[in-house]
Amino acid sequence: MDKTFGPSVAAQMTGGPAIVVVCGLLVTAVLVWSVWFGIRVRRAESAPPRPEEQPSLPASGPVREERQQREPNEVPRAVHPRDRLTPYQIGNSPDRPRRDDTDDGPDSPPHA
Repeated sequence: MDKTFGPSVAAQMTGGPAIVVVCGLLVTAVLVWSVWFGIRVRRAESAPPRPEEQPSLPASGPVREERQQREPNEVPRAVHPRDRLTPYQIGNSPDRPRRDDTDDGPDSPPHA
């Protein structure tokens, strides 16, 4: 058995654990510094607003939500089935209020 190769490998591996310890200390130092820096930044920030500085409701009361169902515009069809429509051909397609807004179906919102 050739034992000349063994001592040279062992000599190269003695620096491995030291590198791991140095990297661990470096990571620990970076984490400690980041916590210290975060505490320093928090102290420099202004305090949160006091209760009397908070926004209040308008004199008219809270704003109410308006619910309505919208009906989309139809998408134009291409002249030839192999053609494709580009955005400028489709144009701006805003929706509009539903024509029959008095429908009391299962999907209709409750009336207020």
